Amino acid sequence: YGAVLASHDDTDISHVARSAEHGVQFAEFPTTLAAARACNDHGIKVMMGAPNLIRGGSHSGNVAAADLAEAALLDIISSDYVPSSLLSAGLLLGDLWGDTSRGIATVTEAPARAVGLSDRGKILPGLRADLARVSRIGNPAVVRSVWVRGSRVS
Repeated sequence: YGAVLASHDDTDISHVARSAEHGVQFAEFPTTLAAARACNDHGIKVMMGAPNLIRGGSHSGNVAAADLAEAALLDIISSDYVPSSLLSAGLLLGDLWGDTSRGIATVTEAPARAVGLSDRGKILPGLRADLARVSRIGNPAVVRSVWVRGSRVS
């Protein structure tokens, strides 16, 4: 039916192997470094929550998103329980990796691709043109204006 499958809170290699057998395409919040490595080995994208990255660790004691980022095992950032955290998380990853575009892609292009949305996530002719203009003087960055499908909405 074209549904995209994701796993949640994989804790070990056996959980990830089972996910791979079921055709899972991305793992939401693997709880250990070993599980994240296994995801990478199976071609499963790893998604972590922005609050985990911003706080500097998991509120439940699981692996820190920053540790996965430093190990090149982090592909996608979700808002989790703080929707306003995406921009800050993308910029924080950009700082960590020394590549702002790569950091922002974890909250734009990567999640769009993971769920099969090929019409958004990048700035290219023919795509939706959902854009945010931000000012980054200090932290947090401030959204100055927003466009949806190429039309300014704020």
